[in-house]
Amino acid sequence: MSIERNRFYIDGQWVPPSSTSNFRVLNASTEEVVGVAPEGAPADIDRAVAAARRACEDSTWSRYTPTERGAAINRFADAIEKRGADIARTVSLQNGMPIGVSQQLEVGYTVGVLRYYAALASSLQLEEVRPSPLGSTTLVRREPVGVVGAIVPWNFPVILSVMKIGPALATGCTMVLKPSPGTPLDSFLIAEAADEAKLPPGVLNWVPGERELGAYLVSHPGIDKVAFTGSTTAGRAIAQACGKLLRPVSLELGGKSAGIVLEDADLGALAASLPSVSILNNGQACFSCTRILAPAKRYDEVVQAVASAVEALKLGDALDPATQVGPMASAGHRDRVAGFIAQGRNEARVVAGGGQSGRSRGWFVQPTVFADVDNSATIAREEIFGPVLCIIRYADEADAIRIANDSEYGLGGSVWSTDRERAIAVARRVATGSIGINGYLPDLNAPFGGVKASGLGREMGPESLSGYLNYKSVYVMG
Repeated sequence: MSIERNRFYIDGQWVPPSSTSNFRVLNASTEEVVGVAPEGAPADIDRAVAAARRACEDSTWSRYTPTERGAAINRFADAIEKRGADIARTVSLQNGMPIGVSQQLEVGYTVGVLRYYAALASSLQLEEVRPSPLGSTTLVRREPVGVVGAIVPWNFPVILSVMKIGPALATGCTMVLKPSPGTPLDSFLIAEAADEAKLPPGVLNWVPGERELGAYLVSHPGIDKVAFTGSTTAGRAIAQACGKLLRPVSLELGGKSAGIVLEDADLGALAASLPSVSILNNGQACFSCTRILAPAKRYDEVVQAVASAVEALKLGDALDPATQVGPMASAGHRDRVAGFIAQGRNEARVVAGGGQSGRSRGWFVQPTVFADVDNSATIAREEIFGPVLCIIRYADEADAIRIANDSEYGLGGSVWSTDRERAIAVARRVATGSIGINGYLPDLNAPFGGVKASGLGREMGPESLSGYLNYKSVYVMG
């Protein structure tokens, strides 16, 4: 059954678009049309920004107390949870995410994030009185930064939206979100949840659009902050635009994370964790550990363990609960990943996959493992964003850390060892924004983000609130 959408959610209402252009949404597993959604234009962004401005400056929302904000976020979480099955299925149809992953992350984790920010919102201290060494006092106020323009990609469209929505709502901001043209349908379900939760008009507004519409939103005079998740190339362009405007921006960008396998590592645990640590969402996860660094003394063992585990993964339709690896999100992206695999054949040795998927329909890529990879190879430097792993040999611990840090990126990572303290000591020396020990899973209560070309700012944890707040000092002299 095709999903037909013909309205945008702006100012608490379902309104007709300003143009007649539409996105045809295809099933990543079958290439069949599964839905149609309207394509946004600058006039739609103008309307959404104006609504968000009114809600931010002079509305019920602007007068909410922290406790009222927390209650509103919890209602929003309830409404999303109620739509969980539809949200998971819609995401998997669009981008090929295995349905089990959609249920866990796009629904379960999303609800958890919102409930976390509901609690933070309820306890947020808006004013603090500080004694001054000068004998007077200062009233320090925390005020919402204002209207946020958020741009989210296609790989985790729901959770990446909520990682921005949560802190924005908790601090009293309002938001205009531009979903990816590849995955617009889930955003309508989230908008329905916002409407059911009775968030005041204009607090959240959705306008799907192409890259050009995103650029229009970024530079719009009514936007006070930009929050973006996507490629490093696009992030640099957004940072440049925001720099000229002196506009705050947070950027969660690409990665080429390293999984450092120490000599005492449990290779069975490593192999069992590959679907979540290195090939999550078919390899379409920015923090995936796609460079596996193996000690020379155990290199062949690591290669065998990783290759066997990857060859055993079940490739299939994203809606099949047994599927571990689904298709790529689009035909163009499938061709891009296949191009990197072809390049890799000239740079290294294929030990798993590397061929055709064997499926006549759908944008599938066979999960692939390369051995004897030099860290200078293209497949070890570029973010492939697919189920492609590179196993790189290192001589000793210092060499492993050097190779891990020899990348323009620094987003995720992992260290594998039966000696927890040793693993933590190694993790401390890796230049990255986050890293796991014998696994990897971002924590709700800890900051997430990257260093170097992997981004600016942090999402998640209480630290994310600062990016949505302005601080005002009121000097009380008498």
